[in-house]
Amino acid sequence: MQRSGHGLGATGRRRPTMQEFERGTVRANHLTFEYLAMGDGPLALCVHGFPDSPYTYRYLLPALADAGFRAVAPFNRGFAPTQLPDDRHHVHTSTMVTDQIALHEALGGDADAILIAHDWGAVGAWGAAGKEPDRWRRCVIVNIPPFAIFGENIVKYDQIKRSFYFWYFQMQRVCEDVIATDDFAFIDNIWSDWSPGYDATEDLPKVKDCIREPAHFQAALGYYWGQFDPTRFGSPEWVAEQAAAWGYDITQPTLYLHGTQDGCHGMDQEQVDRVPRHCGPRSQSELIEGVGHFMLVERPTEINKRILGFLDAGG
Repeated sequence: MQRSGHGLGATGRRRPTMQEFERGTVRANHLTFEYLAMGDGPLALCVHGFPDSPYTYRYLLPALADAGFRAVAPFNRGFAPTQLPDDRHHVHTSTMVTDQIALHEALGGDADAILIAHDWGAVGAWGAAGKEPDRWRRCVIVNIPPFAIFGENIVKYDQIKRSFYFWYFQMQRVCEDVIATDDFAFIDNIWSDWSPGYDATEDLPKVKDCIREPAHFQAALGYYWGQFDPTRFGSPEWVAEQAAAWGYDITQPTLYLHGTQDGCHGMDQEQVDRVPRHCGPRSQSELIEGVGHFMLVERPTEINKRILGFLDAGG
């Protein structure tokens, strides 16, 4: 594991520039991951999704560092500058799970580690926390519910409309060309749909840098090619495969947050209230009014307060 950076302390009262985050590399699950980090203490592993980057944790990392954690946000498998996987066209759910477990190990995590995850990161987190619960003291999962609740929604008409990109991405060559057009304007529109009213000017260049090279873009799409192959999606074999990867009831105290304006995955209050039934004692869930999919950057002070309050509760 290699580290570089200015070693600046994080007060949590301002947003550091990208240059102030420590940059490092670590070898995990047969791949070299690059990451952003701040602080010292127990590991707080912060995992992003698509279309996104570790920069989505730019407000939370310094707050976690101030709270006494070693906060690390890796660039996910296939997202530049992390190494390309050998098979970039099929990034399977089970691989996301083993990546998080391997990163815990490689980054020196112990039983006091915290797992914080969003979007695809959340999918992996349900599996990583379920498969190896002794690695994580608490979990914070944002916007993607447990597999059982996810499965309720994916067959509903409103969610099928939200998830149109699952199926569009299967038109592999066509979608690669179209999405990259006009400096990835498709990604601009996804952010606008998923977090209505949020100005993503700071976020989008970092997101696009992760996928600008065609091979890395294919790797990002490979998450969808690996999961939603239309010849297999919904089959008994597919369901069993996904359940084995992330269909766990986890034992850790877990905070689940979802936004009422999330244009990616919709949930109602009754579903959000049921999430703690799939988690350990003292778990909490909240449907937050007026925030969308990228809540960590939409209302960072408010969201950080919820997360840090939960982590500080002990147990």
